Amino acid sequence: MKPTIAAFPATRLRRLRKSPAIRALVGQSVLTPGDFIWPIFVRDGEGVVEPVASMPGVNRLSVDKVVEAAREAHALGIPAICLFPYTDPAKKTEDCAEAWNPENLSNRATRAIKDAVPDLAVMTDVALDPYSSTGHDGFVVDGEIVNDETVEALVKQAMSQARAGADIIGPSDMMDGRIGAIRNELEREGFRNTLLLSYAAKYASAFYGPFRDAVGASGALKGDKTTYQMQPGNSDEAMRLVERDLCEGADMIMVKPGMPYLDICRRAKEMFGAPTFAYQVSGEYAMLAGAAERGWLDHDRVMLESLTAFKRAGCDGVLTYFAPAAAKLLNG
Repeated sequence: MKPTIAAFPATRLRRLRKSPAIRALVGQSVLTPGDFIWPIFVRDGEGVVEPVASMPGVNRLSVDKVVEAAREAHALGIPAICLFPYTDPAKKTEDCAEAWNPENLSNRATRAIKDAVPDLAVMTDVALDPYSSTGHDGFVVDGEIVNDETVEALVKQAMSQARAGADIIGPSDMMDGRIGAIRNELEREGFRNTLLLSYAAKYASAFYGPFRDAVGASGALKGDKTTYQMQPGNSDEAMRLVERDLCEGADMIMVKPGMPYLDICRRAKEMFGAPTFAYQVSGEYAMLAGAAERGWLDHDRVMLESLTAFKRAGCDGVLTYFAPAAAKLLNG
C-alpha cells in the first residue's frame, strides 16, 4: 500500500532542504572515491604522457607513468584501475596472438602496478579489438565474427592476464559462453579468487568513438559490431544476458554505456541484486569535459551530478575517466 503524506502546510518538503546540515542528514545517494574504477590507456615507451585529442584531460601513458597514476589513485582512495592498451599497429594481426603474449602492454603494466601498489586492484579488458587487424572484438571469418573460435582465444587472453596478477578480469567482447569458459579455466588453473566483472549488457553504441581513437582501433575497424553488441532499444534482452553471465560464474556485472542506459542499471540491480557497475564511456566523458572546456557547463558540478546519477540508479560503482578529479573534490 502506498503511504500517504499530510497535506500542506503540515507537510512542507522544503524543510528537508533548508540547510547543508539537513540535506546531508537526508541524502540518499552518497558518492565516494571508493565507488570509482579509473580507466587508463597504456602505450609503449618511457616517460610518455600523450594526450588523447578527443578526450580533454585524458592521456595515453607509458608503463612507468601508469605506475605513477596507480600511486595517485591509491592515495586518493580509488580502489581500482582498469587498463586498456594502445597496441603498436605492427603487432595487430588476424590471429591476435599479442592478446595473450605474457609481455604485452597490459600484462607488463599489471605486474608493474602490483609490484608498486599491491593494495590497488587491477582490472583488465578481455577482447581482441586492441590486437586485431580488423578492429573487431572477435575473429572474422568470411565476413562473420565467429563465436566459438573467439571464445577459445579469449580464454587464453584472460589466463595470461590472471598469471600477470590481474585482480579483476573484464570480458567486454559480448561473445556467447565466454564467461563460463573463462571461469572454468580459472578454476582449473587455480585462480579461484580472480574476479570476473562481465560486460553483460554492452550496447552497440555511438558513444564509443573517442575510446576507439584512444586505443587505436577506429582506423582498423571494418563494418560495425551490431552482430554481437546489443540493440539500443532492447531492455529484456539485457536482463537475459545478465542472468546468463551470473549463472556462468560472473561475480559482478556491467552496463555499458552508462548515462543513456540508467534504466538498465536499475532493472539489473533490482532483478538480480548482484554487484552492478556502469561504464561512463568515452563519448559521455568527452561531451561533458568538452562542453566544460568551452565554458558551456560547470565542470565540477556536472561531473559529480553525472556520477551521482549512477549511484541513484542502483550502481555499486562506475568506471569513469573523471575518477581522479572527482576523488579530489570528494576528499575536499
